[in-house]
Amino acid sequence: MSATPVAAPEGLRVLRAAFVWGLLLALAVGWLGADFAFSQATLVATYAIAGLGVVIIVGQAGQIVLGQGALVALGAYAQTLLVQAGVAPLLALPLAATVGALGGVLASLPAGRLGGLYFGMSTLAFALIVEEALVRWESLTHGAAGLMVPGFGLAGWQADTPLAQAAVSIVVLLIALALAARLLRSRLGRAWRAVREDEAAADACGIAPGAAKLRAFIVGGSLSALGGSLYAHWIGFISPEQFGLVFSFELLMLAFIGGARRLSGAVWGALVVVAIPQAIAVLRDTLPGDWARSAGLELVLFGAIIVAVVLLRPQGLASGPRSG
Repeated sequence: MSATPVAAPEGLRVLRAAFVWGLLLALAVGWLGADFAFSQATLVATYAIAGLGVVIIVGQAGQIVLGQGALVALGAYAQTLLVQAGVAPLLALPLAATVGALGGVLASLPAGRLGGLYFGMSTLAFALIVEEALVRWESLTHGAAGLMVPGFGLAGWQADTPLAQAAVSIVVLLIALALAARLLRSRLGRAWRAVREDEAAADACGIAPGAAKLRAFIVGGSLSALGGSLYAHWIGFISPEQFGLVFSFELLMLAFIGGARRLSGAVWGALVVVAIPQAIAVLRDTLPGDWARSAGLELVLFGAIIVAVVLLRPQGLASGPRSG
C-alpha cells in the first residue's frame, strides 16, 4: 500500500482558502465598487498582519498581552522615520520589523517574574509608556501633531491606487502567513504550545519557558510592527492616539473573534474588525430615530458579535462550530 501524501490536505486547504477569499473579494468589488473594495481589502490584510503578532503571543504561547498596539506603533514610526531619512520603503520594512522585535523583548521582560493577568497588566503599562514617549519626544516624533508618511514605492513605481496597495498588503500577508506557519511546524512552535498547555510540564521536559516566551514576543512584535509599517503608508499620517489602548483591545478582539489558535484567525478577525464600521454606516441609514445616532452603536455591535462567537464558534471563526 502506498502512503497518502501529507502535503495533499494542506494543498487542498490552501486552494479552498484562496477560493473563499477570492470569492469574497469579487463579491465586495461587485457590491461596493472596485476602489472601495480594494481599499477595504488593504485594511483587512494590514490588520491581519498586525493580528498575527497577537495570535503568536496569545494563541500559540498562551501569554496575555494587552498592549500590542504599542508594537504596531513602533513599526509605524520606525518605517516613517526611515523613509523620511531616505531609506527605500521596501528596505525599511524589515528594519521596522526589527524595531518591533526589540519592543517585544522589552515587553516580555516581566515574564520572568510575573504570569497570567499580572503579566498582561505589565504589557498594558508598556503600551502606556510607549504612547507617552511618542507624545513627549517631539524632536523626533512631532508629538501629538504627528508625522506625514511618504507613499510606498519601489524603483520608480508607486503604490498610489487602491489596487496596488491591496496587492502589496496581500503579498506581505501571504509571506507572513507562510513564515509563521513554518515556525509553528518547527521545534519552536512545539515549545510554544507546550508552554501554553502546561508551563511546569514543559520545563520538566527540558523546554525553557522564559526563552520560549521571549521568542514569541520577538516574532509577535516583528509581525505587528510589519503591519504598522504598511498601515502608516496607507493612512498617510500617524500620531500617538491612533495606537492607544482602544487599538490594542481591537487587536486582542480581532484574535479572539477570528480564533487565536489558528493563523487564519487573524484574517477572519481582521475582516470583522474592518467590516464593523461599514455595517454601522448601513445601520445608521436603516435604524429609526435615536438608534441611528447612538454613540455606543459600535460597542453594541462588537458585543453582539462576541456573544455570537462564544455561542456558535467558541474557538473563533476560523475553527469549526460548537458540536452537540
